Amino acid sequence: MEQLPVFLNLRGRTVVLVGEGAVAEAKARLIGRAGGRIVSGWEAGAALAFVAIEDEAAARAAATALRARGLLVNVVDRPDLCDFTTPAIVDRAPVTIAIGTGGASAGLAKAVRQRIETLLPARLGELATTLRAERDAMRARWPVAADRRRAIDAALAPRGLLDPLDGDATNRVGHWLASNAPPTSSRLETISLTSVDPDDLTLRAARLLGEADHIFHPAGTPAAIMDRARADAERHAAEVAPTDPPAGLSIWIEATGF
Repeated sequence: MEQLPVFLNLRGRTVVLVGEGAVAEAKARLIGRAGGRIVSGWEAGAALAFVAIEDEAAARAAATALRARGLLVNVVDRPDLCDFTTPAIVDRAPVTIAIGTGGASAGLAKAVRQRIETLLPARLGELATTLRAERDAMRARWPVAADRRRAIDAALAPRGLLDPLDGDATNRVGHWLASNAPPTSSRLETISLTSVDPDDLTLRAARLLGEADHIFHPAGTPAAIMDRARADAERHAAEVAPTDPPAGLSIWIEATGF
């Protein structure tokens, strides 16, 4: 990962925007959608800055001056001068998907965004808002945090009751909360690696890694493969698969082709 992706809360905060023309106007629309207050020069309390100046020397000078004030600066179309870059955005508020290339290719980020746009229903944001409103009900239904997370994961899985790619999933939240399905018990799945390249993972293997609670793996498992697992999944270096896996989904990784 070359950059740390973050989502900034700009509502009511001051953002410096230096420049004019179509590019500056595009950045102004982006800042406005996020609720930011735009000023044309440094102002106390400013959160960050955008520089949209075509002349490179002038853009560099403006960025240096703003950075000296302690601001993080984005210089449009000049990633080498940027403290941060802005991604291509899929907006299903409050769900926001950001696609970045570290400034390598805005066109590539846009192409990926357009593909994702076709996959996500318009009501995805409504599903997120409904789940947020039902947090207390979910805690009451599944008091144990691990049970609650597994129940949510199962509901949001492909073809699950709340599959996020199903435009009618929001309508089934109440039914899901009222269901009497028991929490998921322990389950062990095996992933057989045939390559050190994570792009060679099957769709099933990638999905399991993204869902697993526990990852059991030989000590030499490539880091690139392990990076595809959930960040909060527990890792266990082991020589053999567990005979008594813990509650939830456990993955045993075995190397067969290298």
